Amino acid sequence: MLIYALVLYLILGTLIAIYAMRRVVSEEEYYIAGRKLGGVVSALTYAATTYSAFMMVGLVGLSYSSGVGALGFELFYLVGTIMLLSYYAPKIWKLGKEKGLVTPGDLLKIRYGDLSAKILPVLIAIALIPYTSLQIISISLLLSKEIGFETGIAISTFVIAFWAFLGGMRSVAWTDAIFGVFMLLMAISAVLFATTLLPSSDFSKLGDLLYVPNSFWRIEVFIAYTLPWFFFALTNPQVVQRIFVPRDEASLKRMVILFGLFGLIYTVLVTFLGLQLRLLTELGNFPKITDRDLVTPKFLEIMPKELSVAIALSIFAAAITTANSIVLTLASMFSRDVIKRRSVLVGRAFVVAITIAIALFAIQRPAYVVDLAVMSSTILLCQLPLIFGVFHSKRGGDVSAIATLLAGFTSAILLYYTKATFGIPIGVWVLLISFAAFFFVSTIEKRFKVETS
Repeated sequence: MLIYALVLYLILGTLIAIYAMRRVVSEEEYYIAGRKLGGVVSALTYAATTYSAFMMVGLVGLSYSSGVGALGFELFYLVGTIMLLSYYAPKIWKLGKEKGLVTPGDLLKIRYGDLSAKILPVLIAIALIPYTSLQIISISLLLSKEIGFETGIAISTFVIAFWAFLGGMRSVAWTDAIFGVFMLLMAISAVLFATTLLPSSDFSKLGDLLYVPNSFWRIEVFIAYTLPWFFFALTNPQVVQRIFVPRDEASLKRMVILFGLFGLIYTVLVTFLGLQLRLLTELGNFPKITDRDLVTPKFLEIMPKELSVAIALSIFAAAITTANSIVLTLASMFSRDVIKRRSVLVGRAFVVAITIAIALFAIQRPAYVVDLAVMSSTILLCQLPLIFGVFHSKRGGDVSAIATLLAGFTSAILLYYTKATFGIPIGVWVLLISFAAFFFVSTIEKRFKVETS
């Protein structure tokens, strides 16, 4: 049954992509839908891009294993995103409209220079390939019983590349809108089914899982998880690029409001589901799962077949919408900012190449889904001083921007591999080093310009 549902999903998505392809007459149309999307579609594509397979696989498992701290972690992200979007999205949208910005790298280019905009996509690709691979990993874990892990990777890789290749942003946004609603409905269905299995609603049996801090959610762990995600709206290029797509300021405002509503409902549902499943375990009605990424797949096994297939399909859709959004954004940055070939054909070539790289990473399944997401967002924090600098400072140029990116990126990688954090979360180190590099090098850069003028 799952195979038939997947085939139907693939046919529907492909028809949407083919229809959208007829509108692709320029780079602006291919990458940002010609800046013509309404508020509702903009909100749903923002939500579907943000709330990926991470939620129904990663966050359910994290809630199951660590408790209510997972809800705090995800709500901290949501509050941060709404705050940042409310203030910065109108500014970014206006700049994009006035100066014809298409990629997140264009923000750096107009403020700092070409070289920093060329380096940025390389660093972002290194950070986002692991994050995007978790989408494929999540899909393949769900499909492993039916078609095998490797076959799941092959199918999802093809779909990610094919839809983005054909219709670009408009294709991605339309499929996001349809399947974003489907994702929400299936989360509701999952919670309702879990409720029918519970002989008792006495959540006190969960013990310290109902409290923060607990054995998992120590203060340093909470900061390490939440800090990178608080700034997600400004540091993750696939969502920054979505700020360019609403057709007017009213649509942009509607996008922010509707995204916030979607995010609140979806977050509460998903974390509550994880707690329900843990309570079922404590009551002896659900097996004890040690690999938290397998909690949702195991839950699907005990559902009626039709419901299991529908929820599995919603997770598949969530993963695809996030992955092809990231791939399309990376393709736009490499084609426009790195090699400066303003051609839809070149962009499509990068879509294929980047998707293959993601699949090769995913097949190794290197870490837990949530950990991959947090690691990627931590690396991306190196951009934050520069993004703030676009709107709040006249300091620095290309040299300062490059130094900031390299200092923050290098420190994130080294700290992840050496673990030499001295008890301070890696995200805090990355921010401190990035801001220090920006202020230090921009000061030297300013003095040098004064002396040579």
